[in-house]
Amino acid sequence: MTIILSALAFVILLTLLLLIHEAGHYLLARLFDVDVEEFGFGLPPRAKVLFKRKKTLFTLNWVPFGAFVRLKGENAVEHGDRMAKGSFAHAAIWKRFLILSGGVFMNFILAIGLLTVGFSFGHWVPSAYESVEELEAAAARGEISMQLGVVISGVAHDSPAASRGITAGTELISIDGEPVEKPAEVLELHKGKSTVTYVLGMQSGEQKTIDVPLKDGRAGIEISSFPKELSAPNRSLIDGFVLALRETKFMTKQTILGMGQLVGTLVRSAKVPEGITGIVGIAVLTYGSVQEGFMTYVRLVALLSLSLAILNILPLPALDGGRLLFLIVEAVIRRPLNRKFELLTNAVGFFLIIGLIVVITFNDIIQIVYGNFMQ
Repeated sequence: MTIILSALAFVILLTLLLLIHEAGHYLLARLFDVDVEEFGFGLPPRAKVLFKRKKTLFTLNWVPFGAFVRLKGENAVEHGDRMAKGSFAHAAIWKRFLILSGGVFMNFILAIGLLTVGFSFGHWVPSAYESVEELEAAAARGEISMQLGVVISGVAHDSPAASRGITAGTELISIDGEPVEKPAEVLELHKGKSTVTYVLGMQSGEQKTIDVPLKDGRAGIEISSFPKELSAPNRSLIDGFVLALRETKFMTKQTILGMGQLVGTLVRSAKVPEGITGIVGIAVLTYGSVQEGFMTYVRLVALLSLSLAILNILPLPALDGGRLLFLIVEAVIRRPLNRKFELLTNAVGFFLIIGLIVVITFNDIIQIVYGNFMQ
């Protein structure tokens, strides 16, 4: 049953994000008197015309997720067809700029709206903390509640800790019965002692008690703080909105850095870097979010809507950002670029993006199969 719900949630997720995106283009096109020839639910080929409103056909298509909008004259080559009354190219440049930005704007609005609700009422902890120090500052401001812990991040070779079988990645819970939350407390509890008793939290979830000899007050371990427990209170809508804007800024930065890392790694080594995922990976994330609860799924929708907005605004051919770049050039030189060149550039960009999606999806499948094999 969970698999069925996850599959349904995955289809709803992709459809919602793309439907909201295309609705942005549609609404602004209608606002500026640009004819919308078709608003498609799902992707072609067409299965059925649902109804016609004014000059727009609303259609149901065979590929059961996503959506699209077809504006009058947007793919026309001949000047007369492109510049006909009601066509996209007939509208002023600033109007076309807003129409092309409408999809990105709607995805940003959806993401910020969901994040605001989640931070206000869903006890969400923001992602935009990049260090323990930032987490502590946020806790001091009352944004989050946090309990710190100490993790053993390294064990020196031939050290007392190594001789007792202690390994990196183990949590240090207490020393001689005294709980520890910060590295400084470990040093204090070691002072003047030749042997201490560690209670360790193993990666399996079990606890283990070990007597560890000390050499000059040291066990030969590297330690660091980590957030052991994180939670958040209910917040006002204003506080939630402020956190949503901060999260949006943080995720925008991370998405752009991720795209740069993806391109750089592909060029250097023809490999997809860790942390980059495609359609199959999103399906896996959806499955996990459904298992963890509705609000986790809502947060995934918000973050993916934000990612879709950021990716679409990048100045790459076939994306909204690429088309906006052509408009900017047209505004600067005060005449449209060669239409055939624009269509060819967008077509090449489209196939490159499809190729990139195929590569990332293939990598997702390999990671899943390899992960299952290793288990």
